[in-house]
Amino acid sequence: MNGLIKLELTRALRNRKFLFFSVIYPSVLFLLIAGSADGTEKVDGTGLTLPTYMMVSMASFGALTAVLMGNSERIAKERQSGWVRQLRLTTLPGRGYVLAKTASAAVVSLPSIVVVFAVAATVKDVRLDAWQWCALTGAIWAGSLVFAALGVAIGYLANGDAVRPITMITYFGLSILGGLWMPTTTFPTWLQDIAKWVPTHAYAALGQSIEQSQAPHAKDIVILAVFFALFTGGAAWLYRKDTLKA
Repeated sequence: MNGLIKLELTRALRNRKFLFFSVIYPSVLFLLIAGSADGTEKVDGTGLTLPTYMMVSMASFGALTAVLMGNSERIAKERQSGWVRQLRLTTLPGRGYVLAKTASAAVVSLPSIVVVFAVAATVKDVRLDAWQWCALTGAIWAGSLVFAALGVAIGYLANGDAVRPITMITYFGLSILGGLWMPTTTFPTWLQDIAKWVPTHAYAALGQSIEQSQAPHAKDIVILAVFFALFTGGAAWLYRKDTLKA
């Protein structure tokens, strides 16, 4: 299993297109959205400046990109090519394959978080205490496992050409509704009520609480835990179903 994890990490780090969209792209979006923003004006309902708010949003967006896009399409293509079937003939347990995919995506998600933080600190002069930087990194990185599980589930749900549109719709829907591209306070009231139950909204809220030196809201933790259970349960069921077909 260790050998497969190393192979997956090597493949992920050699994929320049994937690295651009998961590591560089979120920082570029941060600069486009918050680059000319006033560093003192607060985002309504948050108590955070736009650069500080968007720093967490884009770090979360980068981690989401790495674990969701990195898992779903790759798993679907490997199923189609027969690679997954070949691995089943080895002593590798099924959980080892899923773990290798999750580990490789998680490793790539960490640089995306750090790069956004570095850009925000140097370009927009975002300043936090040392414990906040560490807590933000850990919370966003750990929270990305929820969407890594979703990526695995989509990879076993869809085949071939169908996986990309399904992944993209899910990806953009979660990003927009969760307030990763713009504050949800700019949404109509009815859409704000929906956004509060989207996992990406709870995901970003973890980081925003840390920026405000507050404990994460129990509701956000519960929402992420419920979705993690749903996604992992769905991924496990789809994996077993796919195994029976082979």
